[in-house]
Amino acid sequence: MKYNVFLPLSALVALTIVTVLVNLEIIPPGQALLDGLKDRLDASFYIIIFVIILLESILYVGFYFPGQFFAVILVVGANPSISSIVYLTLAMVAAATLGSFFNFQLGKRVGDKDKEQNETKLKHLLIAMIHINSLAFFMFSQGAANKNAKVVWLAGVLNLPYYLLLIIGTAVLSEHVMAMAENAYVLFTAISIWLIIAAVLDYRAYVTKETAQI
Repeated sequence: MKYNVFLPLSALVALTIVTVLVNLEIIPPGQALLDGLKDRLDASFYIIIFVIILLESILYVGFYFPGQFFAVILVVGANPSISSIVYLTLAMVAAATLGSFFNFQLGKRVGDKDKEQNETKLKHLLIAMIHINSLAFFMFSQGAANKNAKVVWLAGVLNLPYYLLLIIGTAVLSEHVMAMAENAYVLFTAISIWLIIAAVLDYRAYVTKETAQI
């Protein structure tokens, strides 16, 4: 991909479109759809959780579904046992890993297949894992850059303690912490910062290229 600003710019456009459509009541809020599932949960509870997290982990689709928040609040509100927390963690990790694999392969299809593979730095992966939406774009960019697919499975392994702490932390600190993380304004701010950083990197690359040609 030629410019770093493409992904954050497209993410900002996608989030804006979703927010406008929801505010104009053209489409219902993702949270409203998920709330409708509360009274329908039965033996397929973990399958539903899996699908919700999978949807949130997919590129652009994740802006519409506050899946992590919904899944954690559902289980915490039900006063889960230790085994329930373990099963929830496994379901969420499996879904997030499958979503990462999809995003990686999607990026690989549109990227430069002849580009030489480089190792992904662990610190970059850890930063991307702060939020499931940022991880989706990170995996897409990794695929587009023809990076090694083991980054997908590494993210899955790292997600095990991450989701476990997420569930326990939400139970202890209250749901307001997770609600803030899924807030559209917080996402807008994070993506805007990402866009500014990408624009600076593109400008530096342009200046370096122009200087080299002189």
